[in-house]
Amino acid sequence: MIRRPRRVGPAILIAVLLLAVCVAVAVSLIQRLVGAHEFVSYDSVAADLHGMEWHDMPVLGVGIAAMVFGFVLLALALWPGRAAVLPLAADDGISAGVTRGGLRTALRSAAGTVDGVSTARIRLRRKAVKVSARTDRAGSEGLPEEICERLTRRVQEIGPQRVRHVRAKLRGPKTGEV
Repeated sequence: MIRRPRRVGPAILIAVLLLAVCVAVAVSLIQRLVGAHEFVSYDSVAADLHGMEWHDMPVLGVGIAAMVFGFVLLALALWPGRAAVLPLAADDGISAGVTRGGLRTALRSAAGTVDGVSTARIRLRRKAVKVSARTDRAGSEGLPEEICERLTRRVQEIGPQRVRHVRAKLRGPKTGEV
């Protein structure tokens, strides 16, 4: 059970392009009906289009560009996105999952329970958890290993299938603050 996000990016792009074309056509038609100076002259566009043949370079260029654009949008729509819900280990046959935000929050609170850690930033990668923690202690030997051990234990308790290892990076106390 891996729930993927919807692909709204390509849909929004197409909607904005179609809206722009529709607004341009509507403005041109209203200007023509009112008798005002036309933004895009219908007569010149119609004369140019009627003078073209299927084998002319502008027609072929626009056709190839539209085809490439369509393939790019299709590839974007079919490319799997980052999982919105990570599956949990199914030990007893029950399918369950945890959201990325929920897992990040649980791991951040677990990192905060380590003595000496003031803040922690969690980044979820494909098969790893990266922790960037800050400490106010001057001597922090062994603290990254303790953070990794605590978060590895927490990951095993929660049980997402995809997380294989935890890496921790520790930053020392801030100096020179005013």
